[in-house]
This record gives sequence, structure tokens and C-alpha cells, in this order.
Amino acid sequence: MSSKETEDDEGSAEKMITSQLSEKTLVSTGIRIGTTVKTKYMQRYISRTRADGLHIIDINQTTSRIEVLGKFISRFTPSHVVVYSARDFAKTPIEKFSELTGCKRITGRFMPGTFTNPQLPFYTDTDLLIVVDPALDRQAIVEASSIGIPVAAIADTDNSTEDVDVVIPANNRGRRSLAALFWLLARSVLIYTSTITADQPMKYTIEEFETKLIEEEGEAEE
Repeated sequence: MSSKETEDDEGSAEKMITSQLSEKTLVSTGIRIGTTVKTKYMQRYISRTRADGLHIIDINQTTSRIEVLGKFISRFTPSHVVVYSARDFAKTPIEKFSELTGCKRITGRFMPGTFTNPQLPFYTDTDLLIVVDPALDRQAIVEASSIGIPVAAIADTDNSTEDVDVVIPANNRGRRSLAALFWLLARSVLIYTSTITADQPMKYTIEEFETKLIEEEGEAEE
């Protein structure tokens, strides 16, 4: 396949997973806003640096990598794909993603032996691990890599991506960014598994993928 054909295929795939979402809406989630730190691993994904020092991630590379991961996930048995994060803002996005795709979710503290010790009650038979932050979720990556489980990770500009097989360059801290990332990834998986077509809407909106602040929940109850 020629490079031109590959580029055309990638462009079509990006349009496919974002067909229900305008570029303006996607940009407004902060998905491309990185940090003031740039590692050698993430330099290739940065399009520019703002006057305030924040590095801006190339959003086209973000959507292209989401498409790659979505296609990759579709080849696995969903229950053997684990999505893990210790980050609070990732809880709702991971929950919605898992509900729609059938993948297994783990949040909070990572328990040693989760992937390596079948005698433990929380042992999980895993063929693919997806994490939100290569630094925060490092223990899960190390354990998965030690037994040859491929790892995909959302990585910000300050992350190291050692032991990561598929990198999704994006803001992995923001509530809205994480909601958009998992919404897009869920959409990609559902399209590649023929659960929905490219012109069909998702069951949930990006807003419904977003973890709500405790203060907001408290106000709603009053």
C-alpha cells in the first residue's frame, strides 16, 4: 500500500470516529492542551508551544491514534481488555466506555498480582491493558509488561512512554478531555466491531462521559 493510500485511509478513519462531533466541540474539551514540560518521548506529537509555555498536541495525531487503538481493541475478547486508572476524573469515562464496549474496568489503587497471580481473588485474565497516565498508572504497566501483555496509554507532553505499545497523545488530566477521549475511543471500538455504523449516534453524549465534581453533585441534591 502506498503512503498516499495510507494517509487517505487514516483521514477517512478520523472522519469516521469524529463524524458526530465538530472540531470546535472537540477542541473546546481541552484535549490538545499539554503541560509546560516536554519529554523526548512526546516531542513528535507537539504542534506548537503557546506564549504561556503550554505545549499544544497535534489533534490530528490524537484522533489518528484513537482510531488505531479502537481497531486494535476490536480484535480482542472484550472481557480480556482491561481499562485502568488511579485518576478520579477517569472513573466515569472508564465506566461508560466499559458499559458500551464490554471491556473490564479497574479504578483506584492497583493491587499487585492483578495480572500475574491466578490464586488471588481479584486476579484478572488480561490480553490488553489501557491506562490513562503512564506515570500515575506505572505499577499496572510494569506488571502487564512483565508477562507480555500489550499496553496502550493516554500520554501528556510530560510523560515517558517506556513499555507503552500504543500511545494516545492528549491531555490526560482534564475532566472534559478524558470524557472526549473515551467517548471517541468507545465510538471507534463500536464501529470496528460493527455494533454501530459511522452515521449512527452514540448512546451517551460526551457530557455524560464526564466525571462530575462533588461540589456540583452536592448542589444538585439541595
